Amino acid sequence: MKPEQAKAEIEKLTEKINHHNDLYYQQNRTEISDLEFDKLLEKLIALEEEFPQFKDSHSPTQRVGGTVTKEFATVYHKYPMLSLSNTYSQEELEDFDGRVAKALDGEAYEYFCELKFDGVSISLTYENGLLTRGVTRGDGVRGDDVTANVMTVRNIPLKAKGKNVPPAFEVRGEVFMPKHAFQQLNKEREDIGEEKYANARNTTSGTLKMQNSAEVARRKLDCFAYYLLGDETGLKTHEESIHKLESWRFNVSPTYKKCKNIQEVLEYIQHWENKRQELPLETDGVVIKVNSLEQQRQLGFTAKSPRWAIAYKYKAQSISTRLNGITYQVGRTGAVTPVAELEPVFLAGTTVKRASLHNANEIARLDLRIGDYVYVEKGGEIIPKVTGVEMEKRPKGSAPVVYIDKCPECGTKLVRVEGEAAFYCPNLDGCPPQIRGRIEHFIQRKAMDIDSLGEKTIEQLHLLGLVKSPADLYDLKKEDLLRLEGFKEKSAQNLLAGIDKSREVPFESVLFAIGIRYVGKTVAEKLARYFKTIEKVAAASKEELLAAPEIGEKIAQTVFDYFRNPESQREIARLKAAGLHFESTAKEPEKESDVLGNKSFVISGVFEKYEREELQEIILKNGGRVLSSVSGKLDYLLAGDNMGPSKREKAEKLGVTIISELDFEKLMKG
Repeated sequence: MKPEQAKAEIEKLTEKINHHNDLYYQQNRTEISDLEFDKLLEKLIALEEEFPQFKDSHSPTQRVGGTVTKEFATVYHKYPMLSLSNTYSQEELEDFDGRVAKALDGEAYEYFCELKFDGVSISLTYENGLLTRGVTRGDGVRGDDVTANVMTVRNIPLKAKGKNVPPAFEVRGEVFMPKHAFQQLNKEREDIGEEKYANARNTTSGTLKMQNSAEVARRKLDCFAYYLLGDETGLKTHEESIHKLESWRFNVSPTYKKCKNIQEVLEYIQHWENKRQELPLETDGVVIKVNSLEQQRQLGFTAKSPRWAIAYKYKAQSISTRLNGITYQVGRTGAVTPVAELEPVFLAGTTVKRASLHNANEIARLDLRIGDYVYVEKGGEIIPKVTGVEMEKRPKGSAPVVYIDKCPECGTKLVRVEGEAAFYCPNLDGCPPQIRGRIEHFIQRKAMDIDSLGEKTIEQLHLLGLVKSPADLYDLKKEDLLRLEGFKEKSAQNLLAGIDKSREVPFESVLFAIGIRYVGKTVAEKLARYFKTIEKVAAASKEELLAAPEIGEKIAQTVFDYFRNPESQREIARLKAAGLHFESTAKEPEKESDVLGNKSFVISGVFEKYEREELQEIILKNGGRVLSSVSGKLDYLLAGDNMGPSKREKAEKLGVTIISELDFEKLMKG
């Protein structure tokens, strides 16, 4: 293709992709399938790589990410991002209204109400209609420049479209992780045996500070715009600014309302107290603003917050109900999770029958007993959880819950690894939910990506004895599938075609798909690129595995054990015979420095700026080593939030240096 042809094609594809993005994210409708959209995007990426001179900094390919940021520059806000005063009571809201009325000296005024979203505040600067900078709130005076990450949030316009767009303006918004995206992320972490994230808000904050924008893009963040600032906007009310943002194709939550007086504000608050649970994100209150921008200027600011706005916070909804029993669920990795079976109770807009109990430690901490009346809360956790016991209602003669010692599915004695909270069923090849879970993991999009195969179909295949391991999928015939409920000629052909197409999946995805514990997508890619072939991974000693990027002792041990299991060896041989790819052509990134001087690290907990995998990669690229367990020879325990207490206690006992995320960054600077 000639350069002039490429330029025209890039412009045409850019316009088409932007059109479909706008339809999907701003108008909630589509004209093409996800597959067709992905093909358009792939074509544009390929053309931009071949003809980089025509790549625009605001191309829709920026949504995919790929920029790696070593450090986030500090940026001073043109307009300070002050926090709001909070209240939980109607009386304090009425007091606020009284202060507004007094300060305006009898002048008529009205309010504008918006839901308070539980995410991360962001400042977006536009110049000549183009997004030029995205900055976190920080301390309100200055924040971090996270522009590369912000550009991956698909409903933040890279270019403002519409009439009368001023040459420069700033948009304030709330970046958040939708409930479905948060649940999917936690499902993926649970799938590889990793600790789940506690809530969507903290996860969003950490995601915005990730160094690799491609990983940020993968997490599918969202954003609601709620404030417009600028010297030449020509606006008189906050309501006008919201409508202006909507006209420029910014994503504004339609839940706002203009209120004539404080009574209408209180009605708005009451209306959304339960209805907000139906929204796709977490909310924790209502923001009330004086609508007139001139009156906002008259009212002014205190040192910390505006006098013309206040946030009403909903109290965390908690209710007491009877604990009727505890059931135990077995996951793909064999982890056993206890679930509270409750007397049904209406909470936060839904009827709650079950709640999370996390693990055996939590049951012991709460001193739970069957028949107890327990407090159940549904805050920012998505899944209801048991938070306490109403002791005065405890039945006499009740006994503490004794955690099960055998698998509820197959009866195998449970095991517990030192330093871990969960109990596991070790019957990998005979426990039904583990078998089904392993197949579900194998066929998922990031693994073998087999269409037309879902949980119900897998369950039928397993019950009929047709599929007991992933390799059995490649032996299926049309007559086998026609035995399944709901399957006819066409659906059987589609499934067989999907299985056949999966033979094209690269080694990196195959290695992830076979389901070695703790080997997530990123770790599988690192192993595949480092060892190149399945034979070399399988033959590697523990020491050789530890030498690979991102591989600590825990991962090295599980990989080593997996390939020495005769059943695993048979499975790999069958998958090879089925024609799957077991050789990589990708390259491992090169080492960057020796600043960490062969120091060893154990990483534990959840971090604000980094994923654990990112920290592992930084350590390995800069001459350090990553281990999985604490010993006297360890140099540093890198401790994040929600770190298991046993690791900290062991490190303190052995005199190992415990460092924070900030300490680690200082260490990296030498």
